[in-house]
Amino acid sequence: MTIETFTVGEQTGRLDKVIADNLAEYSRSQANEWIKQELVTVNGAVKKAKYAAKTGDEISVDVPEPVVLDLKPQDIPLDIVYEDDDLLVVNKPQGMVVHPSLGHEDGTLVNALMFHTPLSQINGVFRPGIIHRIDKDTSGLLMVAKNDKAHEALSADLKAKKNLREYIALVHGEFKENSGTIKAPIGRSSADRKKQAIVPGGREAVTHFKVLKRYVGYTLLSVTLETGRTHQIRVHMAYIGRPVAGDPLYGPKKTLPGQGQYLHAHTLGLTQPTTGKEMVFEAPLPANFTEMLDQLEPYSNQTNED
Repeated sequence: MTIETFTVGEQTGRLDKVIADNLAEYSRSQANEWIKQELVTVNGAVKKAKYAAKTGDEISVDVPEPVVLDLKPQDIPLDIVYEDDDLLVVNKPQGMVVHPSLGHEDGTLVNALMFHTPLSQINGVFRPGIIHRIDKDTSGLLMVAKNDKAHEALSADLKAKKNLREYIALVHGEFKENSGTIKAPIGRSSADRKKQAIVPGGREAVTHFKVLKRYVGYTLLSVTLETGRTHQIRVHMAYIGRPVAGDPLYGPKKTLPGQGQYLHAHTLGLTQPTTGKEMVFEAPLPANFTEMLDQLEPYSNQTNED
């Protein structure tokens, strides 16, 4: 164990918060866990997390050695769009699983990230650093936390709907309208547990879309998420009768060829946890996506005059 000690200055208040404020590399949730394990003393005495630390209190923390993750780092190429001491933004290719699971024990984004950098451990052994996910056959941008403090801040922003997440989707069918919003609750399908569905009492789900270009039989959309439910775009588009092209789970059997759905996480906005700087990143459409668009026939009337 490593012993960390400090004297409380002007940052007084709950013990767990004071520890996180003074030991910047550790999170408040970690501090709370150490307090429960009686690894923290205040003036030589064990206290609870709700203890109100005062100026002049001497705090000592026995920091446990970090748990070694039971995963193997793998030297897999990464398309890193941005990186600093707190986080990185990576452009995930289509076909790559985000984190290990049954049937995908290695070759995942997490395996690649572990080879490249230390990661936060808030999500446990199999999802270190992962703030949010995109499906295996969806390409595009993901933010990844390198330490627990950054993880907590980025997760809180995501929960508060502060992040910009814009996708490019190629969907079946033609839209009369130029934009719209889909509000329909999503939950696990009772008919197929592998699928999500629109279900009464499901979790709130809101998707905004805007037409980018019309093709004969297909439409290219900009899709912005207000919520982040599993398979949200794929479920909502299928719900309105405009399933994502190439989608093997929610789309029609007769669809465009390829390695999965034509869905790309194009734009990601976030707040840097340490500096507070607002940052926006973009990733261009992958080659297979642009090549498919080149094969489609543009619709003659690209605007709606109604």
